[in-house]
Amino acid sequence: MSKARLHDPRERGPKPPFPQPPQSPPGDEDRMVPKADHGEKGYTGKQCLKDRVAMITGGDSGIGRAVALLYAQEGAKIVITSLEADADDGEETCRLVKEKGGQCRSIPGDVGDAAFCKELVDNTVEAFGGLDILINNAAYQRSHASIEQIPLEDVERTFRTNVFGTVYLTQAAAPHLRPGACIINTSSIQALSPTPQLALYASTKSAISSLTKSFAGLFADKGVRVNAVAPGPVWTPLIPSTLPEEKVRNFGHDTLLKRPAQPVEQAALFVFLASDDASFVTGEVFGATGGKTPI
Repeated sequence: MSKARLHDPRERGPKPPFPQPPQSPPGDEDRMVPKADHGEKGYTGKQCLKDRVAMITGGDSGIGRAVALLYAQEGAKIVITSLEADADDGEETCRLVKEKGGQCRSIPGDVGDAAFCKELVDNTVEAFGGLDILINNAAYQRSHASIEQIPLEDVERTFRTNVFGTVYLTQAAAPHLRPGACIINTSSIQALSPTPQLALYASTKSAISSLTKSFAGLFADKGVRVNAVAPGPVWTPLIPSTLPEEKVRNFGHDTLLKRPAQPVEQAALFVFLASDDASFVTGEVFGATGGKTPI
């Protein structure tokens, strides 16, 4: 019998019910109960992204913070973005990256602003000499109980952040991406199986999945790969700050593994897709949903 050490996927993270109190949007990592796992401990890098320059939007928390931590342990140089209001969380991500021996800069701003996106890319190239990995991860999410309750400003902001931001930043980055570079977008299971109360968010994630496949064709002649990760339920500050309390309490119970993903479990896919091991992978949307992806 094999003596290999195995890890039960059912026990990788906490299971509901969660004693998480409500939060105000966009949520706070420090007030998560239980705390989320971003890869602060237990991850061993193989330097598969050594000296590559990665830009990660929404890197102040959740999946973005986990991607930054894992990329740093794989040898990448990191630039993250956050909203101005979350600048302190962005600096905390950089502190954690530097604790792992990595290099990190946090540049707060709104990815829904095309001018900021160009400035962000220019600053990254100036600081680290180039751009090799673009992670379009920043997102805005709100829950609405009825169509009548959706404020017009939520319509505009959700699409401006999630869709326009992805387009603006990809356009700004395009001239700097050399053969072998890659773009990874964050889609969602909501693109395939939308929750009615998340109608706006779900529709933007459908757009991101479609953009991923279209961009893969547009970038193929440049030798640049474009893929997306579509998470299922993930334990991030967006959950207690945008969903009803009962849904938060039981969050992730309906997956096959009876729990939500931890951010680090999503970030590992971002490592693979950025690495040379994924050299024949482009135009794909990878589900990491705990078995919830519809067939």
